[in-house]
Amino acid sequence: MPVLSIVLLGVLVVALIDIITREEWQVKHLPKFVWILLVVLVPLLGTVLWFTLGRDYDQSSRPATARQRRTSQPPAAHAPSRDARSTEQQLADLEREIEEARLRDEMERRRAAEE
Repeated sequence: MPVLSIVLLGVLVVALIDIITREEWQVKHLPKFVWILLVVLVPLLGTVLWFTLGRDYDQSSRPATARQRRTSQPPAAHAPSRDARSTEQQLADLEREIEEARLRDEMERRRAAEE
């Protein structure tokens, strides 16, 4: 029986540390303060409920920590494009393509009119 008490106390401490260290957006359904009270007042049930319902396990929605921001690549919005051309060059190329397509269409219309 003392082993079960020690395990329950360990899980309780882990749950409390997890609740306290989480950001507010990572806590679901109840405010952090209520989760802490629930885990302290009803240790077994509160801990089980915290790990099953209260915790956000979605890693993709988690913002980067300061360490991750320093070591990771810049966000996609600020990442250089694969095309090394400037925006002006890209626009000029696009205008050239549009003009070529317009000339091709006009040539096809003239050929069709000649026939």
